[in-house]
Amino acid sequence: MELSPSGLNSFLILKLPSAWICGVRVKHLDETQCEVGVKHRWINQNPFNSMYFAVQAMAAELSTGALVMSKIKKSGSNISMLVAQNRSVFSKKATGRISFNCYDGKLIDEAITKTIETGEGQNFWMKSVGINEEGTEVSVFEFEWTIKLKNQK
Repeated sequence: MELSPSGLNSFLILKLPSAWICGVRVKHLDETQCEVGVKHRWINQNPFNSMYFAVQAMAAELSTGALVMSKIKKSGSNISMLVAQNRSVFSKKATGRISFNCYDGKLIDEAITKTIETGEGQNFWMKSVGINEEGTEVSVFEFEWTIKLKNQK
């Protein structure tokens, strides 16, 4: 799979269809940042006429996870990844188009280097901030990612 916005969006169709159906899409991915967008629609609403928290969580997690996937692929090592914990804060109703941005690419570089050098798994927290079309923060998600070397055969 190509780790580009279009490659990741194709990945969603096959591996995370609920995210695809809800409208979660990768908009931008580079060495340090990933942006994921989702628009409030009927399919992803809650009873309070805003975006369901789980849809926000899918978009936020993808903005961190796509960076982790990209860095692992570039490392050339056989490394597994998993979310260990998450926490979130909701500050405003999520309506309209919401962009989730993660700028923690450098954190991953350090963790991968340490994992490869020591052979020990690493844990690190990454943050994704949800912003509406007016530029107002609607939610903040933090995910604790774990990475470790897979057994070589």
